[in-house]
Amino acid sequence: MATKTAKKTTEKSASAKATVDKKAPAKKTEAKKAEKAEKPVKTPKAAKVAKVEDSAVTPPPSEEKQEVIEQYQMKQGDTGSPEVQVALLTKRIEKLVSHLKTNPADNHSRRGLLGIVSKRRRLLNYLEKKDTKRFKAIGTKLGLSK
Repeated sequence: MATKTAKKTTEKSASAKATVDKKAPAKKTEAKKAEKAEKPVKTPKAAKVAKVEDSAVTPPPSEEKQEVIEQYQMKQGDTGSPEVQVALLTKRIEKLVSHLKTNPADNHSRRGLLGIVSKRRRLLNYLEKKDTKRFKAIGTKLGLSK
């Protein structure tokens, strides 16, 4: 008999839960609708506009970086040629080496240095394959040896 009464009580409690659950989703959906109404809807077009606005605010390069760019650029406004990139990476490598001399335990910077050196190596390999004259010229200008 105990099992029948237990079943009856669970049925009653289940029906009570069902009535409570029926009321709860209505409150949740109203809350969700209110949240959606408050949030602005972003369309893909609006996202593109936001990206354009963000990129327009980028600050100009530092004076030191600008000097290196002017010294190694192939033509006016050139900032992406391999020569410029190698020169900028070389400048960063020199700074990191001097930092690591004073802070020999800085392993995070050491790992960053290895990444910069390998990136410069890849650029130099590309330049050597593409135009050996330019490769030799940038090597002698920067004092690099292969």
